[in-house]
Amino acid sequence: MVTGGAGFIGSHLVDALLERGDEVVALDDLSTGRRENLEGAIESGAQLIEADVTDDASVAGAIEARPPEAIFHLAAQIDVRISVSDPFFDARSNVGGTINVLDAARQAGTRRVVFASTGGAIYGEGSGRDLPLDENAECLPDAPYGQSKLAAEGYLSLYERLYDLSTIALRLGNVYGPRQDPLGEAGVVAIFCGALFDGRTPRVFGDGEQTRDYVYVADVVEALLAAGGSDAVGTFNAGTGIQTSVLELGRLIGESCERPFEPQMAPPRPGEVQRIAIDSSKAERELGWKPRTSLEDGLGRTAEAFRAS
Repeated sequence: MVTGGAGFIGSHLVDALLERGDEVVALDDLSTGRRENLEGAIESGAQLIEADVTDDASVAGAIEARPPEAIFHLAAQIDVRISVSDPFFDARSNVGGTINVLDAARQAGTRRVVFASTGGAIYGEGSGRDLPLDENAECLPDAPYGQSKLAAEGYLSLYERLYDLSTIALRLGNVYGPRQDPLGEAGVVAIFCGALFDGRTPRVFGDGEQTRDYVYVADVVEALLAAGGSDAVGTFNAGTGIQTSVLELGRLIGESCERPFEPQMAPPRPGEVQRIAIDSSKAERELGWKPRTSLEDGLGRTAEAFRAS
């Protein structure tokens, strides 16, 4: 089962699971996920259940109906701005939804739960710290979104201790690639690509020198699959360890889209992390995973997908 299976990352994971021969159920309320992301998967035998992870009865019913060997829990509220304006809604989705999945998994006898967590939002500001940060770095969330993901990780650990449920959390870098929604706050690569192909002026907040760790979606899917097939428990970073500034990212996207990148500069957004990158050497040691796609190659594939859409 893939919760959030109609979303950006989730739909790519569903495709990969089908490709290796698994039976797959995607659970998604379609509030941000898109049915069209799963059209090919459904034709190949995947099932889509429209349900909200915050509805405990719906989650339990879906899991009890076809007890899955593994659950990849990707359904979440991911917009930092929404988390700030409505932290209770954010917690209900990211903490309450995770508890519903864990409890249903425990009762159904599910072997493994893989949780998609966040790197930058959990670790917080990286300026003045020894980047890239590994899993031992202090967690200093700057928004309710990061705090809710950190709390959800705690419930994974709790269910492992109390009920011997095998769990693992992947703290993802800034994931990008085809199918990412250009209308959301969370995907700057998609936002820039959408603006350039639509003939609009991209907007950069602050001086554009803030950095992120951009990791391609296909590499993240491989990390999720590796986590699902492993017996390792705890938290693992899944990023590149490389800092890329927003302006450098825009320049590279402009080259991939064959459009000039001439952004409009806007005032900085309060509370925005200025620098972050995460160290994934633990995942390489224990899961056998490391990112394989360069930023240039990943942006090229993303631009091609936008061009074809």
